[in-house]
Amino acid sequence: MLNTSAHSYKQTMKNALKYGLLIGVLSGLWILLMHSLNVYHEAKGGPFNIHWMEYFSVIIPFTGLYLGIKNYRNNINGGKLEFFEGLIEGFKILLVGFVLYAAASTFYVQFANSQVLTMDYYQRIGGAGLVGILFNIVISLLLMNRQHNL
Repeated sequence: MLNTSAHSYKQTMKNALKYGLLIGVLSGLWILLMHSLNVYHEAKGGPFNIHWMEYFSVIIPFTGLYLGIKNYRNNINGGKLEFFEGLIEGFKILLVGFVLYAAASTFYVQFANSQVLTMDYYQRIGGAGLVGILFNIVISLLLMNRQHNL
């Protein structure tokens, strides 16, 4: 059951903004770290030739989504969470995070003056979006406490 009061709506949006900013800013910093370590220059040759350090980037959206959905359940929704409530809150968080991530990626592509930035890099951005959606589903399932409403 969704709580639709104006106060709760503001809290929900603040929650999504807070944890979306966490994901977006950390992802942007991760891009800069990977650039400074020359990771993108070493991982050439297609979407499956990924540098081992890039796999650690999945920790960022997982952590942000987990903390954001858990905060929504515990502090905004009175300790209750149905699957679709978690999914909707997670999508809001992902939307904010992905906008910032896309902005950081665009900045990187435009100003990094790199020769490896081809369609391969944009495929990685799309892959990050898919990973975020999958994490959202898994975390919503893990944190929900009313299974009969799945």
